[in-house]
Amino acid sequence: MQTIINSRLPEFSVQAYQNGEFRTVTNEDVAKTWSVLFFYPADFTFVCPTELGDMADLYANFREMDVEIYSVSTDTHFVHKAWHDASDTIKKIEYPMLADPRGILTRALGVHIEEEGIAYRGTFLIAPGGEIKLCEIHDNGIGRNAAELLRKVQAAQWVAANPDEVCPAKWTPGEETLKPGLDLVGKI
Repeated sequence: MQTIINSRLPEFSVQAYQNGEFRTVTNEDVAKTWSVLFFYPADFTFVCPTELGDMADLYANFREMDVEIYSVSTDTHFVHKAWHDASDTIKKIEYPMLADPRGILTRALGVHIEEEGIAYRGTFLIAPGGEIKLCEIHDNGIGRNAAELLRKVQAAQWVAANPDEVCPAKWTPGEETLKPGLDLVGKI
């Protein structure tokens, strides 16, 4: 299996629902800034609204870091609007909700479940320019944590700005990083 880390985001164009409007989102839009593609199985389900609500609660934190969040499912943009209108949790969402009913984007990023026509819980961090820097795929019974994703994005942004440094486990901004070299071998 070949990794997609540091590969380019595939070309795509999908419809989205955001803040009461429908619009088109493309790979070029996503590649303009740091972006997170946050795949989930389906609207009107159980774990999904907890995850999307968690992302909504931290959305301002991501935006302060110039990161855009895009949730993605195989539902249509019309279903996204209906869910937004029906659910108090989903009403909090200000980020674009991408619609991939033909499964083009879910297949391209390896999260499509063919037998069910839905996505696994996949999280992808895209750097400006379109390179994939993070990929996590969960089974659908395992919910994600937006605060941990925020920490990983902070680490990815630090490494991008400081290419001679790396972030150790549980690193958060303000903590020490590491400078790889022979003097560190066997000392950690």
